[in-house]
Amino acid sequence: MNSTTTLAEIRAQIDTLDRQIVSLIAERQKRVIAAGSLKSDEQAVRAPQRVEQVITKVRALADEAGASPDVVEKTYRALIASFIALELEHHRG
Repeated sequence: MNSTTTLAEIRAQIDTLDRQIVSLIAERQKRVIAAGSLKSDEQAVRAPQRVEQVITKVRALADEAGASPDVVEKTYRALIASFIALELEHHRG
């Protein structure tokens, strides 16, 4: 990006990134559902220790990538909470 980049161009780039992010979330969801089918109970689905391992890992990845670790952590906590809810639905259903 340079000083001649327009807002419309930046927004188009963000739209492209959003498509990629959603595609990756869909791929992650497939793995989450597969993992959930191997778990024995709801406590295993919730897996608080695993959540904290993932958070530690993604904070480090964010730092390496030049992203805000706080933003990445908040994003992942929301993502993980949503996936846990989805996993619980599948586990109960």
